[in-house]
Amino acid sequence: MITFATFLRLTLGGGLFGGLIAVLTPLPTAAQAAAATPPPRGDTQDRRTTTLTTEIEPLQRTSDEKTTDPTTGLGSLLRTPAGRTTLTRGQIAASAALNQLGVSFSWGGGSAKGPTIGIGRGAGTRGFDCSGLTLYAWSRAGVTLTHYTGAQFRQGRRIPFRARRTGDLLFFGGGTGDPTHVALFLQDGLMIHAPRTGDVVRKTNFLASPYFRSTYRGVVRPG
Repeated sequence: MITFATFLRLTLGGGLFGGLIAVLTPLPTAAQAAAATPPPRGDTQDRRTTTLTTEIEPLQRTSDEKTTDPTTGLGSLLRTPAGRTTLTRGQIAASAALNQLGVSFSWGGGSAKGPTIGIGRGAGTRGFDCSGLTLYAWSRAGVTLTHYTGAQFRQGRRIPFRARRTGDLLFFGGGTGDPTHVALFLQDGLMIHAPRTGDVVRKTNFLASPYFRSTYRGVVRPG
């Protein structure tokens, strides 16, 4: 028989009800787990991770649109379009970015000449932040961009998602303010970007990412 004093000790110590609470507490859903994933921190300002709902629809794939695994080859990425003898500026920019695969992320790093020592948390690292990489890549194609994601969002033509081409800039995050992350579109669902401190320039399948799908802001074609 459990005395009232014993009952109190079990209750206050969590021995009796603690187990019941642990059993009855629901596990987080997949959406809640995805939302807890740290977002990329690619530019030189604090990040906001507001989830968007109005921009998700353009990312719905049709049945004939495949998603490329980032570990596979890039196929016809750098083939010249029909009727052309040279690469487009977007293809030149994408090629320049691909040549930087594996370069360290550096907060504030990157210029038209290539990777640089960053600022703040990037002061000890030579590399690129997200807008530094896109600035560099498009400079190889003869287009000058500002070293800030919010400014790059306004430096070019807005392009419908389904009209995207290799080299176009993809923007994410920031709620209704300036976007907080930028990448270069490659092909299918693949992009190249400088994600965050401690990471490197890499390819990412953004159509397969709950984070990028939910924070997509738009496509811009520089120049």
